[in-house]
Amino acid sequence: MPRSRNEPLHWLFAVLGGLVLLFIIAPLAGMALDTSFPELAETARDPEVRQSIGLTLWTSMAATLLLSVAAIPFAWLLARKDFPLKHLVSAIVDVPVVIPHPAAGIALLGILSRDSFAGRTAERFGIEFVGGPAGIVVAMAFVSLPFLINAARDGFAAVPERIERAALNLGASPTRVFFTVSLPLAWRGIVSGLVMMWARGLSEFGAVVVIAYHPIVTPVLIYERFGAFGLKYAQPISVLFILVCLAFFVVIRILTRRQDHVVR
Repeated sequence: MPRSRNEPLHWLFAVLGGLVLLFIIAPLAGMALDTSFPELAETARDPEVRQSIGLTLWTSMAATLLLSVAAIPFAWLLARKDFPLKHLVSAIVDVPVVIPHPAAGIALLGILSRDSFAGRTAERFGIEFVGGPAGIVVAMAFVSLPFLINAARDGFAAVPERIERAALNLGASPTRVFFTVSLPLAWRGIVSGLVMMWARGLSEFGAVVVIAYHPIVTPVLIYERFGAFGLKYAQPISVLFILVCLAFFVVIRILTRRQDHVVR
């Protein structure tokens, strides 16, 4: 009886959910249907398009993996420890999400330019941030890092503290507890954060274009083609890039699902 009373509400929620899905799917489906297979094939053969997609994929992945070394332990600290100004620190973590990304690029440019200490030091080791892949990596990492930290923090917070305390009482060191208890139990949140950080880096435009217009990543190439030649030339690149990203996401989800079954 209570179930039947809730049915109208469930139907309402289902309709609202359908509208949300339609809002997401309709523009993408319209763009895909408006792009013919010959146009897509020609775009895939374009060397500049292929180079930009390859550059976008590896720089975003590099940003995710490099920053994860520090971000994941930091997320554990935020989940487990209380310290002065913790709320302020948590707010600072979210700053890259809320500020305009061109402003983020300008802020990064101020500390990474060739006249800055970091820029001069990097050049001594053959690394160029301005107009180089290293700058793209930094820009992507800056705007996407909060996704990893927040997801990993929630993953660690979901791990019962009594399990960690039990391991400590049995003689395990804090380092061993982190790597053998906390990290494995929080892996779903961490993987979700890694995927979201990588995905956010793939789509970054504003910060990247300020630091490194060239070498050109795919979002910048789409904008450049649209500005120079119009929708007809930008649309196939957009569809191709979405398909490539979708393929990677499907593979990642399949692998994580298999890992989930292994853990269970």
